[in-house]
Amino acid sequence: MVSKQRYHEIQGGPPPLDESWWEAILSDDEYEAGPACQSYASHEKTGSAYQKPSRQAPEPEPIDWERTIELYEQDCPVELEVHGFNRGGLLVKGDRLQGFVPISHLIDMPEMKDDPEPWLATYVGKRLLLKVIECEQERGRIVFSERAALAMSGSRNMLLSQLKPGDRVHGTVTNITDFGVFVDLGGVEGLIHVSELSWGRVRHPADVVQLGEYLEVFVINVDRDRNRVALSLKRLYPNPWETAEERYFPGQIIEAVITSIVPFGAFARLEEGLDGLIHITEICPDAPPKNLGDILHEGQRVRVRVLHVDGSRQRLGLSMRLFSEEK
Repeated sequence: MVSKQRYHEIQGGPPPLDESWWEAILSDDEYEAGPACQSYASHEKTGSAYQKPSRQAPEPEPIDWERTIELYEQDCPVELEVHGFNRGGLLVKGDRLQGFVPISHLIDMPEMKDDPEPWLATYVGKRLLLKVIECEQERGRIVFSERAALAMSGSRNMLLSQLKPGDRVHGTVTNITDFGVFVDLGGVEGLIHVSELSWGRVRHPADVVQLGEYLEVFVINVDRDRNRVALSLKRLYPNPWETAEERYFPGQIIEAVITSIVPFGAFARLEEGLDGLIHITEICPDAPPKNLGDILHEGQRVRVRVLHVDGSRQRLGLSMRLFSEEK
């Protein structure tokens, strides 16, 4: 399973990179290796790109690790044949090379809500131009990217050497997961963690960005050893919580927009990045309904009263009970 654990910001410095980005692009499902229906199982539960054959399948040809590492370090493309697939992507092989291509690293990846396997099956037997983007000999893991192969040789190394924290760069959204968004920067893929998408509350990254969208992003951290780049959308803009207590105060009545309904109440947005909680007791104090959806809906504009503002903790309490309704 993909980890959804979020990283926490370190006061006075950039947050650590979230390891769950790697888990998202690999799958540990079993797959069928093309028309021959040779069944394979993952070599390790973390979703290894190097697959261990079943008893019916022949032993795989040994990997030429020296050549693989050279392709990786020089950022050079190589042509390989697709021989299998699983829900996470394609399995490819060539002359003493084999590995995994995550579905998000395919050029023609459609936006799919259903099972992607029928579409992936059409790739079996085709030859793809790929680049090595992950190479771990000790774990038997090699990951390729068709998208990265669009960039000229050496572009990844050049981009990584130039990127630094604080930069503003542009890229294309290549994949959206529960915990964040992957952005192709032109040969290097970075991650915008869900906590870095907005200063406000985000239910799911798909509510903020779209697949294929071209974005400006802020570089938080660059790990050149592991080719990982942490990105942010919210840091392109001032943090509204820093001045929230100057603009909002207890007792203030203001218009808000309902952004989500939860079992204990509803969240309402005063402005971009500032979402407050209306507890259920502040909506219907006498007889809370069984379903708040019967009273409120997302996008609805309501008048609320500010109960408390805590900018340091990013907490905002709201009420739909106005002064005129209280004794």
